[in-house]
Amino acid sequence: MYYAIRHLTKYRYSDTISETVMEVRTQPRSEGNQRLGAFDLHIVPKARALNYCDFLGNTVHTFNIPGAHRQLTITARALIEVDPLPDLPDAISLGSWSALDALGANGDHWDWLTPSPMTSPTPLLDALEQELNLPDRIADPMTLLREMNEKLYNAFQYTPNSTKVDSPIDDALTARQGVCQDFSHVMLAMVRRRGIPARYVSGYISRRKPSDRSAEDATHAWVEAYLPELGWIGFDPTNNTLVGEGHIRVAVGRDYRDVPPTRGTFKGKAESQLDVAVQVLKMQESTDPEFGTVSLGPAEFTPTPDDPVIEAEMYTRFQQMQQQQQ
Repeated sequence: MYYAIRHLTKYRYSDTISETVMEVRTQPRSEGNQRLGAFDLHIVPKARALNYCDFLGNTVHTFNIPGAHRQLTITARALIEVDPLPDLPDAISLGSWSALDALGANGDHWDWLTPSPMTSPTPLLDALEQELNLPDRIADPMTLLREMNEKLYNAFQYTPNSTKVDSPIDDALTARQGVCQDFSHVMLAMVRRRGIPARYVSGYISRRKPSDRSAEDATHAWVEAYLPELGWIGFDPTNNTLVGEGHIRVAVGRDYRDVPPTRGTFKGKAESQLDVAVQVLKMQESTDPEFGTVSLGPAEFTPTPDDPVIEAEMYTRFQQMQQQQQ
């Protein structure tokens, strides 16, 4: 399946600021079952973006705007091909626990086994595990992860804007509600304390059915756990599903703090307002490269002729990718 992705970020400032320094993590990873065909980053006011690969293998774009401005718009556009993942077994051998213990003893996957700032266990987490009656190592790792994925889905309400990007897991545990970031952080804390390497994944999801709880106009997050017999396997506790063809990986980290889509600072005495709009289009469903009007918070943003959703060269690349598969 081919996907065209548009991720629009707009900062508005209450007064004129004199400089912005920003880093952006919106370029999908090209690995495993997904291949990046094209990527474009459009910045207004105009700025030249440099990029590098961080210590976790994520592509990071950086730029600065030295002139005075009261608004900053960042539009990331990507074209990506995603293959279906193979079917997974319901369970794996109980001997996998010994292999996981060996990984921990050798220091392998240390980053994915150690609690991070946003995934540290708390008394509220202990209480939730007791309530959900989650086994420790009675079952095999795959069975345990499937059960954990389902029980977290049923234990929490998906409520947009109920937490903040820097909210600790206790906020979601107390209210029993949150967004995909909270579901993922709680599951990471549970998985790591059982000796299973696990990482936070930020990305996008193409909604497949009305019952999916993920927001259509936002980024998504899920968990990848490492199982010796299978490798990295994705679990989406927000939607109670295994990660599939509709999940598109952008960045991996210990928790959200490693992979925010945008992070920066500015000079000036002003308040900032952030609006974000995300669209994921299955390219096989339409030959029209335009998304049309996009809802951006309280306002409407309509693409202009000099800022198309998919530029001509990107759409040409999509056609080339299709031809290569024929």
